[in-house]
Amino acid sequence: MRFVFSKTFYMLLALGFVPLALAWSRPELRWVTLSYDVALLLAAFVDAWLSRLLAGVQVEREFSGRFQIGAETEVRVRVANHTRRAVKLQIKDEYPPEMLLLSPREARMKVAAGSEATLAYELQPPKRGRFEFGLVAVRHLSRLRLVWRETRVGERQGVKVYPNLRRAREAELKALGARSLVAAHRRTTWRGEGRDFESLREYVPGDELRHVSWSATARRGRLTTRQYQIERDQTILIALDAGRLMTGRIENETKFDAGVHAALALMSAAARGGDNAGLVVFGRRVKTYVPPARGHEQLEAVLEALYSIEPEMIEPSYTRAFEFLAANCKRRALVVLLTDIVDEEGSRELLSSLKFLRPRHLPLVVTISDRDLRAAVRDTPDDLRALFTQSVAEEILFQREAALRTIEKLGGLALDVTTAALVPSLLETYIRVKERGLL
Repeated sequence: MRFVFSKTFYMLLALGFVPLALAWSRPELRWVTLSYDVALLLAAFVDAWLSRLLAGVQVEREFSGRFQIGAETEVRVRVANHTRRAVKLQIKDEYPPEMLLLSPREARMKVAAGSEATLAYELQPPKRGRFEFGLVAVRHLSRLRLVWRETRVGERQGVKVYPNLRRAREAELKALGARSLVAAHRRTTWRGEGRDFESLREYVPGDELRHVSWSATARRGRLTTRQYQIERDQTILIALDAGRLMTGRIENETKFDAGVHAALALMSAAARGGDNAGLVVFGRRVKTYVPPARGHEQLEAVLEALYSIEPEMIEPSYTRAFEFLAANCKRRALVVLLTDIVDEEGSRELLSSLKFLRPRHLPLVVTISDRDLRAAVRDTPDDLRALFTQSVAEEILFQREAALRTIEKLGGLALDVTTAALVPSLLETYIRVKERGLL
């Protein structure tokens, strides 16, 4: 039984000290004051014991939507009074301590008979994962108004914090601009050098001769060229590294989290473009795999697969990941690897593992670089320590660039970008692959 004394109790307790002012001339008043105080305390304990929360008072917790990393979510504690008299309550919710509290989580309220009242506050989760809300602490005024009796009600409630899909879609729209909007709202095909024939039109200077339709030219009596549309229903596979180097933090998030949101942006763009997109997350072994598909259900499946995965301090196995992809995806696909490489050994395993993808698939290796590394090379060293730092940074960048050039020589594509440029560069490369018909 937990309770705290009310203002009424303290006022009555103070009133009991009045006889002490006369105790100098009448000592027996001390015993009167002591008896009064003991009786008041006993009354308070009995009042607390008998004043249980009425069965007709129900407390429920609900959320305005699902929790997403970095997004504000409103939590509502709804109190329904189904009794015949009003109740005075103090409500305090127990939220996950890992989340950021943006507004007060406690309130005093008077709930009239047959009505409801709501405590609303906002939380912002700083990372993905599973978190738990505790019980709701409810203090109600006792029958004699001597104490606030505390009761914990409700149930412990687990919630999942997902990657921020809205952030990914905003990054996609910002990177692709009108092309993404057209594909989303007007469902107009993008024109490029795909292999899907769309229509015939009159030849204009600059058109490639290989696209000229000689049969149509003979019929029309003027040069006529074939116009193609970017192919739809192609396959995009995203391989997300969850190894040691992806634990590095840039500003407020890890490289892995940056890769998660880049993967979601690419999958959203692929869905708008009519392509199927899948995901595999790997460390030493494959952690999760979502087969290629498209639609709202596919994004939901990817969010469900990603919410609890964290990078580990181990070296990733590109060989196992690429063997898995080769065995589970027989159709030609653009395989986008989101990773980071520093030393020669890591890049050597990556290069040797590409044989499992080529020539059936088109690999696109995207390395997430550090701004601090490039800044160390750009700035002029001030002392010997800075000189050694710059030397090491230059060596790392040289090895990265050499590995990426080798990937291109092997028939793949390569990008080395910072987290800020990750989504725009990745989506532009995806569109360029589509426009040139590389798949």
